[in-house]
Order: sequence, then C-alpha cells, then structure tokens
Amino acid sequence: MKESVLGDPLRFLALGFGAGLVPRMPGTAGTVAAVPLYWLVEDLPIGGYLGCVFLAVGIGIWICDETARFLKTHDHPSIVWDEVTGYLITMIGVPTGGGWWLLGFVAFRVYDIFKPWPIAWADRHVHGGLGIMLDDVLAGLMACASVHLIRLFLVA
Repeated sequence: MKESVLGDPLRFLALGFGAGLVPRMPGTAGTVAAVPLYWLVEDLPIGGYLGCVFLAVGIGIWICDETARFLKTHDHPSIVWDEVTGYLITMIGVPTGGGWWLLGFVAFRVYDIFKPWPIAWADRHVHGGLGIMLDDVLAGLMACASVHLIRLFLVA
C-alpha cells in the first residue's frame, strides 16, 4: 500500500508527505509535518499567507476526497492533509518566533482531538473531501482565536 499511496503526488500530499503512515497518532504526526511548511510561509505578507491557506483548503478537499475513494473508506486515519491545513489556519496572524508555533500546535491538537461543537457536528454530518477537511478547518479557526486571545492577555 505504501508504494501505491506515496508514489502518487496527490496521495503523498493527502498523507501529509508520508506522516499519516505512522502507526500511532497519525493526526499528531500530520500536524508535526505542518510545522516546517508553516516555517516556509510564516514571513509572507498576510495576503500571501491567506492565499496559501485558501489554496491548501481548496486542494485539500479534492486530494482528501480522491485519496479516501482510493482507500475505499471515509477519512482514513492516514489522510492528514486536513491536519496540515488546520495548523496553517491556526497560525493566521500569529507572531513569528518564540513559542507561538508550539502554542498553536497544542491549541490545534486539543480542538482536533476533543472536537467541541461545531467541530464534532461537522465531523459526523459532512462527508467526502469537504467533510474530511471541515472539522479541521473549524478546529484551526477555534485554535487561532484561542491563540490570539492568549496573546491579547499575555502581551497586553
């Protein structure tokens, strides 16, 4: 399976550059894979960064849907592009440097794992590539808001 999945560029992305193939906690591994990607784009102007995020979401809906069809199961644990994108969403407008990347990582993982409303609702009711992506987009938005609130109270 590894060769047929990793040999295809779309599936390689869907599996978070192969991070989704780790045997335990593939979602966390996918988020770890997002950190270097974030470091590549963190210094872009906000418009460029948002463009990358929107591109990651749009491509993600397609590649996650295609990979789920290939694997013949909805939201296979190895599909972690949604975690990659969720982390990038978490980091929108977050200061660079320091431990902000780590705070964003932890905040995103907490929302992604515990899935408070409306994340849990989206996870159960929306299917296909959009469904695979949507719960992590929502987790990323909630984590982003949390990081900015923490920043507001720590820096103020």
